[in-house]
Amino acid sequence: MEIIPIFILLMSITSFIVMGYDKSQAKKHKQRVSERTLWTLAIFGGGIGAYLGMQMFRHKTKHTNFRVGFLMLLIVYVFILFWLFKTDSPIVA
Repeated sequence: MEIIPIFILLMSITSFIVMGYDKSQAKKHKQRVSERTLWTLAIFGGGIGAYLGMQMFRHKTKHTNFRVGFLMLLIVYVFILFWLFKTDSPIVA
């Protein structure tokens, strides 16, 4: 069962889309996604997508806590994925 990699993938896709949506809302001066929501998505599996979205949409790049925090989460989730696929982990069959 590949539940953890699938979960990370789905959360990363969601985080990426939400980052793009928030950037779009910011440009239109409309209702924004809260920073708490962006962090929650990133922490709970979406670190890769949040970082990639931040870079692609050039969103939150002036905020040091987002730049550093999302980069750290990207590294953590890439490490987790690498560990799951590199080792003979019973989690990924």
